[in-house]
Amino acid sequence: MNAPALYDLSPAIRLMLMGLTLALGPLAWVWLRNRQASTARRLQALTVLTLFLTFDLVLFGSFTRLTDSGLGCPDWPGCYGNASPVGAQAEIAAAQQAMPTGPVTHGKAWVEMVHRYLATSVGVLILVLAAVSWFERTRQDGPAAERDGMSPWWSTLTLLWVCVQGAFGALTVTMKLFPAIVTLHLLGGLLLLALLCVQAVRYAQLHDATMTVTVRPSLRRLLMLGLGLLWLQIALGGWVSTNYAVLACAEFPTCQASWWPAMNFAQGFELWRALGLTGDGQHISFAALTAIHYVHRLVAYVVLALLALLAWRMRVVSGWQQAARWLAALLVLQFLTGLSNVVLDWPLLAAVLHTGGAAALVVVLTWSLACSRPSRQASSLPVSSIAA
Repeated sequence: MNAPALYDLSPAIRLMLMGLTLALGPLAWVWLRNRQASTARRLQALTVLTLFLTFDLVLFGSFTRLTDSGLGCPDWPGCYGNASPVGAQAEIAAAQQAMPTGPVTHGKAWVEMVHRYLATSVGVLILVLAAVSWFERTRQDGPAAERDGMSPWWSTLTLLWVCVQGAFGALTVTMKLFPAIVTLHLLGGLLLLALLCVQAVRYAQLHDATMTVTVRPSLRRLLMLGLGLLWLQIALGGWVSTNYAVLACAEFPTCQASWWPAMNFAQGFELWRALGLTGDGQHISFAALTAIHYVHRLVAYVVLALLALLAWRMRVVSGWQQAARWLAALLVLQFLTGLSNVVLDWPLLAAVLHTGGAAALVVVLTWSLACSRPSRQASSLPVSSIAA
């Protein structure tokens, strides 16, 4: 009689095969559209496409969280030990019958597994980017300038980070939506976007000198400050979402008919605790949820004002006008969707768009920062190419 396997790797292997299958489509599309192009061009096209798919993955991750599908398959990487919900129909049906409105239903299981399939396919694309970058780095017959421009370290860092992001995804499930882990998973997805964004800019700069924008150091510092505060605000927004604190304030601009409602900051920002509980296992208070929500709202005012000023100053910089328009439009989107979440009882479309707007802001600001170069002698530069 054969002893049972100590570890069952079949769900993980089948999940990776599913991700590989899905990744073959984008890889074939990039190859066919760039048959005559250089390897650098192909890598640029694949990086941009991976950036786009990662953005879509962030949106779908938001949809997964907001539809309460994060535990649709309460194990990892498979679904009740299977590669898809098809093989787990009996287990899902039993869980759904025991708790009809609980986290495990057939629909939620599919949402969760599709999210995992998409995440695995993005991981495969990033692995291809890193492998091809290293292969081209070792080649001796290509133009030196092209080899030097295709540094493999960015793609390697991205590959390492996507592995960390996968670990956060696993912990999100196995730790039952632990708020700190879920928030870190969100931030990790946006950091992945930023890393891919920098790579896309670097590849574009190999072929287009206008991709580099020379600006005054003061404007570049304002851009870095705005990006830093944006990350803080996204972390606060993730903390609001993962603690389900959106509805703690149901009106605007006041909260609970007060400009300073009752708040418990100590409970609200106790980071290492289970969902809905304090660190000592007590139910979290409504005042703590109010503190989580209201701090996010207060910081939003500062971030909106600073990024609006940044967009105003960017509008006169040659090469940044389009980024300035995108930045302004996204700020309007974030204000409207954030307001809708409060006064319209957290509608799903507005909530997903709010996450998408935050991700787009990360892309726009990271792209602008990666394109920028501080001027050394501002007086010698054309007025159109430096900040006013």
